[in-house]
Order: sequence, then C-alpha cells, then structure tokens
Amino acid sequence: METKLIKGLSQIQSKYDAFFIDLWGVMHNGIKLYPEAIEVLENLQKLNKRFVLMSNAPRPSKKVENFLLNLKMNKTFTKNIFTSGEAAIKSIQNNIYGKKFYHLGPERDNSLFEGLEKNKRSLEEADFILCTGFLEKEEDSLSFYKNLLKKYIGLKMICTNPDLMVHRGSKKEYCAGTLAAIFQELGGEVIYFGKPYPEIYKFCTNKNEKVLVVGDNIRTDIKGANNMKFDSLFITDGIHRNEFMNLTFEKYDRILENYGVRTNFFQKKLTW
Repeated sequence: METKLIKGLSQIQSKYDAFFIDLWGVMHNGIKLYPEAIEVLENLQKLNKRFVLMSNAPRPSKKVENFLLNLKMNKTFTKNIFTSGEAAIKSIQNNIYGKKFYHLGPERDNSLFEGLEKNKRSLEEADFILCTGFLEKEEDSLSFYKNLLKKYIGLKMICTNPDLMVHRGSKKEYCAGTLAAIFQELGGEVIYFGKPYPEIYKFCTNKNEKVLVVGDNIRTDIKGANNMKFDSLFITDGIHRNEFMNLTFEKYDRILENYGVRTNFFQKKLTW
C-alpha cells in the first residue's frame, strides 16, 4: 500500500462515500475549533458527502453536541455525532453485565447513566465497574487507582473511552483507557466501547459505502480503520505530534509500523 502525504482532503474526497472524522485533535483541541477543519465539513456538506463526527467521549452524543455548540460549531454539523458513551449505554440498558454498577469517573459524566441512577452502587455492592475517566479529586495519582481496584478484579470493567490521553490546549490529560490498562495489568477483564473496537463503527456504517477514517490517534482511529478494513487519513499534529516532530515524510510509515498499523494518507492538520 502506497502512503501519500496530501495537501488537502479535496485531493482524495471523490474516492469515498462517507467520512468518519475524529473530534478531539482533529476538529478542536478542547478549547477552540480549528477553522481549516471546519472548512472541510463545509465542503463535504456542499458535495452531499456523508460524515460522522466520531468521538471516544464517555458521554451521550447530545452532551458532545452541546460542547461543540459552545465552541461555536455550526448546528448543521453537530447532527452527525456518535460517541463511545452512546454505544456503551445501549449495552448497559440491556443489563448485559448485570444491573448494579460502580461509576469510576467525574461527576460531569453522570449524564451517561441518566435514568439508571438507582442502579449506582459502591464497589462492594456492584456487578460491574463503569469507567468513564479519573475522579476529580484524584486526577493524576495512578497508584491511588491501583490500590482502589486491586480487590475488585473479579468484576468486569466497562470502559467508555479507550483513549489513554488527550491534549486540552497544550496540556495532556489522562483518559479512561489509562485506568482500563491498569485494571488489566492487575488481572481484571475490560470490555471496551469506542474506537478501535467494532461496535461504534457498526452503528455508523451503511452497506456498501466506501469509508475514509480521519484521526490523530494511532491506537484508536488508525487501528480501528485497519480493523474494519477502511482507508484512513492520519493527522500528525495531534496526540502523537512529538513523535512526528522534525521527521521527514519518508520516516512516517515507520512510526505507524512500530504500532502495528498502516494508513493510506498523512496530513499535518485536516484541511480542504
């Protein structure tokens, strides 16, 4: 597979029917939207191309829509959001893992289990752990979580965001995937929702569509595209920016090979 460094999505858009575009790191940095990426959505819309703004956010799609509207994203673009939280809650509502859960995560994620609050329990009473991220009072202490979880590896953990970390502006923040990795290291079983796992794509894919995945995370966006046999466009100036800084294009593929994945196209930032 030949990999190309492209100047803009306009060079390749005619090959695809649908575009699964990551949010954090591609469309925004947690603080502001990227104008060049918004221009991409404008042009895809003009061409009647279908796009899904696909996020590993551990919240319902509606909450992410509100977040994007606060960043001043046009409402016509926010209709097409699907989150890992949305995929997870559909399974939780069916009581696949039991009814009673312990919520491991900040209060801002409580909307994920709206209507199921009566099933929230302590770790001692829970059937499973619902992991949406770090507790507000223990944002950086990994040893705290190892001590908290080591007695409960008999429970299954539902991880609603497989990402390990994101950039909020220039600052790195841990995500739920880091806690899931700790739980697995302790010997626990984790069930992941979101990229790179297939459920989130199944909700969003139409039959016989040629899909391009656009993302900045090798472990989730590009790995997910590979798993689903979709083409992908990797954005280098995202969560992996330090690995690509000062590299020539000829060495880009080697970085991805170290992660065991391939991509079709590279761009520094998403532009039209």
